[in-house]
Amino acid sequence: MTRPPRRLLTDAEKDALLDRQAVLIDALMARIAALEAALAKPRKTSRNSHIPPSQDPGGGSSGDRDEAKPKKRRPSRPGVSRRLAAAPDETIVCRADRCACGADVSGLNQTCRQRYDHVDIPPVLPNVTRVELHGGRCACGKRFRAAPPDGMPAGTPFGPNIHALLAYLHHSHHVGFERLARLAREMFGLTISEGAIANALRRLTTPLEAERAAIRRKLRAAEVVWSDETTTRINGRLHWQWVFVTPEAVLHEIAPRRARAVAQDVMGGHKPAVWVSDRYAGQQEMAVAHQVCLAHVLRDVQYAIDSGDTVFGPALARLLAWTIAIGRRRGELKDSTLRHYRIKADCRLDRLLATHPSHPAGRTLQAQVKAWRTRYFVFVQDRRVSPTNNVAEREIRPSVVFRKVTGGFRSEWGPSVHAGYRSVTSTARIAGQPAFDTIRNIAATLFQPPAQTL
Repeated sequence: MTRPPRRLLTDAEKDALLDRQAVLIDALMARIAALEAALAKPRKTSRNSHIPPSQDPGGGSSGDRDEAKPKKRRPSRPGVSRRLAAAPDETIVCRADRCACGADVSGLNQTCRQRYDHVDIPPVLPNVTRVELHGGRCACGKRFRAAPPDGMPAGTPFGPNIHALLAYLHHSHHVGFERLARLAREMFGLTISEGAIANALRRLTTPLEAERAAIRRKLRAAEVVWSDETTTRINGRLHWQWVFVTPEAVLHEIAPRRARAVAQDVMGGHKPAVWVSDRYAGQQEMAVAHQVCLAHVLRDVQYAIDSGDTVFGPALARLLAWTIAIGRRRGELKDSTLRHYRIKADCRLDRLLATHPSHPAGRTLQAQVKAWRTRYFVFVQDRRVSPTNNVAEREIRPSVVFRKVTGGFRSEWGPSVHAGYRSVTSTARIAGQPAFDTIRNIAATLFQPPAQTL
């Protein structure tokens, strides 16, 4: 097969073709330059941005799992054994009968040469109590029946300990309903369906809401509040879980949106002295003063340094590290000394903001710092305030794990129970009370007779 002959181009057509090719080449070169510039930028990890560690390359917390790093050798530690129990349930004294040589030593005086504890858990089985309510017919013609024993009303066969155990395993250890039913059957010999588990957890809604109301009253009297929020899902729809932490109470709130109105509704018009959070707009103007989380700021600083900023970023990192070190020493410093450090930190920051970074990343960081100028060093002078929002972030972390394991909530009452459980158990932990004991006491109120009204 012969190729058709090419048509000869005129000089004008050649010039037009060359012009079109020149434009195309210029566009391709510009595209290549843009791609090379993008490749030259440092990648964002949890170390220099706000992305979670799970999204780092390799899934590591440092974002550098794919890069070979020498491992630090752990220092050796002296070996220790488990401490003996203060009050053992049983003590078994073993005396030797014969020596290794075969001689009878049973009649000789013997002293304790070794002491250790053997710890085990006895089989845990459900305790089933059959309740029979007897009755009859009175002489007046009316029927009568005995009252049920205290704590064992008719209705659900599962007692408060089972309710507490199901709630504890589901909300503290993120065990799903199917696994809960299997665990109850195989470990405790308790046959319970997934529907019965759901009903048991749903019964806790009312007492947990009552406890949350009391916690909300404490929150509305607090002077310092730490707050954070994260996403959750209800029937596949995106919702937001807020957390509000004070030195005395913790409150979780699940709402369909992330707006500032959620926090305002929770606070009920109360304005604390200081609000500690990240730089999300919905967390602003909630208190008289606002302390931004310096951990978030330091990650932005690190990204600017990784991008090539050698002027503003490193100087700001040194300033923030210096102020955080002062915050750790506040217990041994006088109020006048802290006031002096606060003034010095503000002056150093003013001088930094007056500089002119040559790198674009430095200029971007400087603009961000100027927007939040007055909210960096509140903690230096106020001993009640921390430089980071780590308190709220650690408090909301279990709910993030719960969301990842369970995939969210599939009922309208589930979010209320989870928010109530997290609020009550976290508040109890501040007072030194275990989560299981706390939820068991709340579950016990379900089996108490209603109060008699006069």
